[in-house]
Amino acid sequence: MAKSKRTPKAVPAFKTEAEERRFWETHDTTAYVDWSAAKPARFPNLKPSTETISLRLPAGLLADLKALANKQDVPYQSLLKVFLADRVAREWRASRVSGARSNKAVQPTSRARKGAKSPRRTRAARG
Repeated sequence: MAKSKRTPKAVPAFKTEAEERRFWETHDTTAYVDWSAAKPARFPNLKPSTETISLRLPAGLLADLKALANKQDVPYQSLLKVFLADRVAREWRASRVSGARSNKAVQPTSRARKGAKSPRRTRAARG
């Protein structure tokens, strides 16, 4: 592959990060960067961003979680994250397998997503 002889354009100066973001969303970097000179970079100290959530758990479940975490000598929130990550990965794997078989991913209904109970049938509907 032959190296390009062209000189990259100068990257404009930006007043804000939002302005820079808008620019790069609408412009191709190949006109501004010589990617043939790029080198791989490693950022070993980066940590994934996290969000704080409020989660209501039954007292017994929380007590069991704390007991398991204590047994493993880890904070209970860390153990909960591991449990959730394992289950989510398992669900994704299962949906890929079943999706390949049926060629249709299973989607919960809007009521199920909201955690609503199934509607009760009225006497008239029961016949």
